[in-house]
Amino acid sequence: MSNRIVQFESTGGPEVLNIIESTAGEPQAGEVRIRLKAAGLNRAEYLFMQGNYLCQPKFPSRLGIEGSGVIEAVGDSVTGLAVGDEVCITPNLHPVDYGVLGDWAIVPEAAVFPKPSRFSFSEASAIWMPFATAYGGLINAGEMRQGDSVLITAASSSVGLAAIQVAKLKGAKKVIATTRSSVKKNALFDAGADSVVTTDEEPLVEAIARETGASGVDVIFDPVAGTWIEQLAGAAALRARLVIYGILSMDETPFPLFMAMSKGITVRAFHLVFNLLQQADLWKLASEELIAGFESGALKPRIDREFNLAEIRDAYRYLESNQQVGKIVVTTEV
Repeated sequence: MSNRIVQFESTGGPEVLNIIESTAGEPQAGEVRIRLKAAGLNRAEYLFMQGNYLCQPKFPSRLGIEGSGVIEAVGDSVTGLAVGDEVCITPNLHPVDYGVLGDWAIVPEAAVFPKPSRFSFSEASAIWMPFATAYGGLINAGEMRQGDSVLITAASSSVGLAAIQVAKLKGAKKVIATTRSSVKKNALFDAGADSVVTTDEEPLVEAIARETGASGVDVIFDPVAGTWIEQLAGAAALRARLVIYGILSMDETPFPLFMAMSKGITVRAFHLVFNLLQQADLWKLASEELIAGFESGALKPRIDREFNLAEIRDAYRYLESNQQVGKIVVTTEV
């Protein structure tokens, strides 16, 4: 049985990643060891690999925060999970201490959920980061209510596509998605967006005014930040909630004080782990509703492309390209 893991010993791009053979360790108390079937790639661990995340890796470091597989060993004090269970690994783990890219991974019990029965292992590896981020950002941080209008930027990402579904499920009156060009426009309509704004082709504020009858949007969900936030504030309705869950621009983000004051806008930063996964009461409610959505078919991931583990560098290069619509998945099948 192969025991490959993905490891890196210095920060950088995909070129720093190596696949090595490593004896599968034993889970400690409160941990489980999982034989991985698939793992979903995310911007979070990509930034961690580069040394641009909220914490710095300790070398040699493993990589990856989301996956699916079968439990093959459990540590002391683990309850509710058993050898042979088909499970998902959620991002409820610290990337410095854990990594899931490889044939096996040891993770904390708190990061493990049963695999939804209707999903394949590839699909199950692509649900928790996007849908939990979308739910926490829109419903908890954004306080989205039935009848709200919602703007989802960079919407062709796995989180953006999940946010469209969550907003529709929770009764949004209108969901407007943005993408840079018309190339991904049809995919966003297919995902459930009511309108799509191509930001390289038309001014955002004018487009939102047209789409909302000049009233603006009630909830804005954005991973870009930087100076872009000023346009978002311009597109906001009175008493809108602007939620920033990423900083893809990597630029300083000015606070739109004048717009915030004149419209009564609330600006909030959202981080999946700190603001949802580690908030037990909020996470319990969110996970129950998401699981119900997965099992009913109301919520489902879109997988753009699958790579084999041996192609891990190519998989992250594809992530860098921003060509994808939805999730990139790495499988362990030889």
